Amino acid sequence: MSKIYDLVIIGAGPAGLSAGLYGARGKMSTLIIEKDKTGGQIVTTEEVANYPGSIHDASGPSLIARMAEQADEFGTERIKDSIVDFDFTGKIKILKGTKAEYQAKAVIVATGASPKKLDCPGEKELTGKGVSYCATCDADFFQDMEVFVVGGGDSAVEEAMYLTKFASKVTIVHRRDSLRAAKSIQDKAFANPKIDFKWDSVIKEIKGDGIVESVVFENTKTGELSEHFADEEFGTFGIFVFTGYIPQTDIFKGKLDMNQSGYFVTNQNMETNIPGVFAAGDCREKVLRQVVTATADGAIAAIMAEKYIEHEGL
Repeated sequence: MSKIYDLVIIGAGPAGLSAGLYGARGKMSTLIIEKDKTGGQIVTTEEVANYPGSIHDASGPSLIARMAEQADEFGTERIKDSIVDFDFTGKIKILKGTKAEYQAKAVIVATGASPKKLDCPGEKELTGKGVSYCATCDADFFQDMEVFVVGGGDSAVEEAMYLTKFASKVTIVHRRDSLRAAKSIQDKAFANPKIDFKWDSVIKEIKGDGIVESVVFENTKTGELSEHFADEEFGTFGIFVFTGYIPQTDIFKGKLDMNQSGYFVTNQNMETNIPGVFAAGDCREKVLRQVVTATADGAIAAIMAEKYIEHEGL
C-alpha cells in the first residue's frame, strides 16, 4: 500500500508552496504535486513590487524560488505529476496521477488559473510564433520591434510597460475607451512615450505563414475592420494577450462546489463542500487575485487541514 500523507497539495504556485511550508512546518507529512513548472502564473512576471517584505528587486521567478526553498527546508516533498482522477468520499482521500496513486488525510487544491485566449483565427497556429501570453518569457524576441498588448487590467498595462524595455513601440488594444487598471498604473502608462492606445478595438484574426505578419482589428462601436501589417525591416511583430484567466478546476466539476465561472466556493477557512478538502489561491472565488492573497489562502488552508486531521483523529 502506498504511503498515506497527512497533506497532499495539488499545485505549486504561491498558494501551494505556502500551504506546503505551513503544512511541513506543522510536522505534517506533506506532498506537493505539480503538473507544470513550479510557480504558476507569477513566474511570468518580471517585477513583484507589491508583495510585502519580499526580497529586494523581486521578480516572479526569484520570489517563487525562495518560496520553494523555504518549503523544501521544512521537509515538503515535491513531485511532477498530473492528477487525472480522484476519490474524496472516504476518510483517506485518493488521488490518481499519470505516474502514481496518492493517499492523504487532507487535500488542498491550489490549481490556479490559466490565461484566457482570444479564440480568433490564427491565434493557435501562431502561438509561440509571434503570439504570446508571457512578456517575461518572450519580450527579448521582439527587440526594437513593434508589439501589441491586448487587455486593459493591471496585468496588461504592467506587462506593456515591461515590454517597452525591448520593443520600439507598444500599443495597448482595449475593447473599451478606458482602462480597468489601477489609477497609479494607468498614470505610468500614459506618461510612457513608447506606449500608444487603440481604443474600442478587438482582434478578429491573426495572419501569417509560420510567423505573425498581420492582424485584423474590429472597432467595437462601428464594426469597422482594419488590418495592420508588419514592418518590412523585421517582417513580424508581437501580440501579447493579457485578458484574464480561467480557473483550472474542470476535473473537479460536479464534485466540489463552484460558482458560474468555475471558481471554487469556500468559506473563510478555505473549506470546500467536502470535509478534508480545501481550496486556495487563484482557483478560489475571491475579490482579489494577487500573490499576497494566494499565500494567505495557502497558509490558512494548511492550518485548517491540520485542525481537521486532529479533530477527526486521523
